[in-house]
Amino acid sequence: MVDTTRVSKEINAPLRYVYEWCTDFHEDDPKITGSKSKRRIVEKTKKRAVYVMIYEGADGKEKLAVNYVTLKPPNAWSLEQFGEEDYETGEYRLKSLGKNRARIDMVFKESWKNIAKIPTIEEQVEGTNRVWDRYVAALERDYKAESK
Repeated sequence: MVDTTRVSKEINAPLRYVYEWCTDFHEDDPKITGSKSKRRIVEKTKKRAVYVMIYEGADGKEKLAVNYVTLKPPNAWSLEQFGEEDYETGEYRLKSLGKNRARIDMVFKESWKNIAKIPTIEEQVEGTNRVWDRYVAALERDYKAESK
């Protein structure tokens, strides 16, 4: 079974800045959201990023996921994640809402593997909102600091 979740966020920054910020992957990005997971960048080019996530699985044991991100400037990118617990795709689209405002629309499709407790759609949406609220806050702080 495939779970589909949709989340949108409005951001107080111009579309170009949002795109560049969101697609400039770093190994310390998990710190932005307070995650204990670790990211290892394998490849980063103008067309794609490849990284490995090391995280605590549902069973409490260390798990791995390989993430392929395809960049589609100036306003979109896609994710394909191959994990020990799931396979996930993500589509990210940006829309300008004016000079210094943008919206990101995200659609995730997730197929779960053999884990004891699959999160409900509501739990998945809540988790995505929690993570992206932190990303948006960091992005807006960075934009405000850079535009002074």
